[in-house]
Amino acid sequence: MGRIVAIDYGLKRTGIAVSDPLRIIATPLDTVDTATLLTFLTRYAQQETVDEFVVGMPKTLLNKDSEIAPYVRKFVEELTKIFPQKPVHLADERFTSTMAQRALIEGGMKKKDRQVKGNVDKISATIILQSFMTSRQ
Repeated sequence: MGRIVAIDYGLKRTGIAVSDPLRIIATPLDTVDTATLLTFLTRYAQQETVDEFVVGMPKTLLNKDSEIAPYVRKFVEELTKIFPQKPVHLADERFTSTMAQRALIEGGMKKKDRQVKGNVDKISATIILQSFMTSRQ
């Protein structure tokens, strides 16, 4: 069984998380410059077996697309072209950044390290992935 890759897409940088091969645990993988995201994912898929992707879809509190949603949809189109055989799922990502901040605090991360935006991005991707996997059980 292959891994699931979760993506917390951002205009500048993107958080990435992966499942273990048994799809039990979501783990933060990396934060990459969004301009190099597709290259990063292609390389990762050459090294690891990836079966599917989960992309966080930014919504407002009223469950409408946020202003970044069109960029995410364009990215999903590009991802689907590069990986036509792999399903791409959209997941509601509301509140994941807040949950990620809270997780970093509760985990004892120092304030200086919590201010590194990349840490929040990859933890957000991890929360998106864990929620996705839990919803499938």
